[in-house]
Amino acid sequence: MGHGIAPVQTINAAGRSPFVLVCDHASNRVPEPYGDLGLTPGQRLMHVAWDPGALNVSRTLVDLLDAQLVHSTVSRLVIDCNRTYQAPDLIPVISERIAIAVNHGLSPAERQHRIDSFHLPFHDAITALIDARDAAGRETVLVAVHSFTPVYLDVPRPWPIGLIHGRDQAFTRALSDALIADEPGLNVGWNEPYAALNGVTYTLEHHGDERGIPSSMLEIRHDEILEPEGVAAWSARLARCLTAALGAQAKATDFTPASHGVPGQHERAR
Repeated sequence: MGHGIAPVQTINAAGRSPFVLVCDHASNRVPEPYGDLGLTPGQRLMHVAWDPGALNVSRTLVDLLDAQLVHSTVSRLVIDCNRTYQAPDLIPVISERIAIAVNHGLSPAERQHRIDSFHLPFHDAITALIDARDAAGRETVLVAVHSFTPVYLDVPRPWPIGLIHGRDQAFTRALSDALIADEPGLNVGWNEPYAALNGVTYTLEHHGDERGIPSSMLEIRHDEILEPEGVAAWSARLARCLTAALGAQAKATDFTPASHGVPGQHERAR
């Protein structure tokens, strides 16, 4: 699968929105040198290999918000682009209960090869995009889009959406408030089903906190976004609420996104 497929794609590079979307686990693609990683076709469709639905939501948000999007094109079982180089699950040997036999006993050279071939290009693309925005004097809000499995190690997860923050929680709090205002009673998980303490916020912290830009990580339960109707509903809700959170932040700080072009017709996209 995939001679000539770049390890990262940037969508709508000319987008005018303050929002930069990133999707670390967009794909379950395994490049040809790695065969099938010892997995069955069914296992490669499971959540262990990628975040089902996350890319579809991300691409729909691109259209609704005129946002830019950077996404990986490689399965996180080859290398997880949302982990530090020191993380034990950077190249996982087991995911949930599925052993990834090919990843056992990797040589330092192979480990570095995967970092250089897949992890670095993804993060270099995000850095280049935000650098260009900075050079143009544009404000940026970073939003990482993920999905999570409804049941993990036999434990059900009740939240249809969870929000995770890095060191700065202000934008994530504004987004939580906007989601609850948009749909009172919505069960919004706060730092669920993961939190920064679990080591799952590398992208958020590296490109958000370290640069001092507002950022948040979305985790949508994937049974909500496996069908087109769910993708459309969640994308519309998130477009409304991200825009509302941006407005709330603008009132609370000197951040003025209006001058950077959130198109008015998208503000109440349905």
